[in-house]
Amino acid sequence: MRVFALLFAALLAAGCSDSQESKPDATAVADQSTEVIDPWKVIDAFEVGREVYVRSLALDPTANSIWVGTSVGVHEVNLTDQSPRNTFTRADGLANEYVFAIFVDQDDYKWFGTNGGGSSRYKADDWQVFFPMHGLADYWVYSFNQQADGKVWIGTWAGANLWDPATGEFKTYFDELVNEWVYGIGVDSKQQVWFGTEGGVSMFNGERWRAWTHKEGLGAANDENLPISLNTGLGTRERHDLNVMAEGQSTYNPNYIFSIHVDKNDQVWAGTWGGGVSRFDGEKWNNYSIKNGLAGNIVYSIAEGDDGNFWFGTNRGLSRFDGERWYNYGREDGLLSEHVYTIAVLPNNEVWVGTRGGVTRFGQQAETEQDAGEAE
Repeated sequence: MRVFALLFAALLAAGCSDSQESKPDATAVADQSTEVIDPWKVIDAFEVGREVYVRSLALDPTANSIWVGTSVGVHEVNLTDQSPRNTFTRADGLANEYVFAIFVDQDDYKWFGTNGGGSSRYKADDWQVFFPMHGLADYWVYSFNQQADGKVWIGTWAGANLWDPATGEFKTYFDELVNEWVYGIGVDSKQQVWFGTEGGVSMFNGERWRAWTHKEGLGAANDENLPISLNTGLGTRERHDLNVMAEGQSTYNPNYIFSIHVDKNDQVWAGTWGGGVSRFDGEKWNNYSIKNGLAGNIVYSIAEGDDGNFWFGTNRGLSRFDGERWYNYGREDGLLSEHVYTIAVLPNNEVWVGTRGGVTRFGQQAETEQDAGEAE
């Protein structure tokens, strides 16, 4: 496995505290007795420092690069040769070094959501920073998405913003949401906007709002008999301990949604805290947990490949679902850490996975064999 360093030495000293991590089960195949050979393997890894967290990944097709958001800065990596292209911190114009969300919009602006530093927008060496004084709902920014008309949605710890590029103005939605703490945003083909919050899922169709919680079927049952989380979903202005997000303690709150993904068939996937991942088919929520083959029941991230594979980042490793079978990957397979916070799937279906310590690249068997031959 090739290992590359992305950060300057000065950045490697920063980061969050270590924690005891759970080891995932071996590759799980749900309701399948025949042995299946999994073609997906680790290609290599990009290390950023043991105590540094990789929280977000975003493709930039125009520049043929991928942006990597960490707890100590943001980096642009050239996809042609996986070499570092840029590294940005507050000294360069970033609002804050701890980057929780990255989004590349229709006009190729890069948006960075930070922990306590507001949001930054970047293009061609030009930086713009947004704070509450400019209309941003909060300094804590965790998600972005964009509608077909170019308007950008921003998820914060004090509601959701809608930013209009024509006017530069922000509109804030707070009471309309099932909960003010917004971690994920998805947009379907009808331009309905889906929000993952600490209190459930909200949907806005441009005129009306609708919400779903565990009472409506969101999140799997507490089959592990985990303690009910007391530090999440409170819906108050009291700030959370960041370790709740950083360490992923084994507690249960199926209303707490870390991630939202709208797939190519307009089905909505929601990653929960302790309730696995839920899929909304337009009528009801279908839940998948470790009982079905998912690696862990805390689901931080969701991604979809053009090949039909779905990828889930959990507190016990990475899961792949091909529509029938589940495959799980942990440290023994090459992951740098068991907590998988972010996933990006490239057009060639190569998968980049962000954890504590760096980024791991996954590809199919033929690619890894070719890389091995070239290395020799």
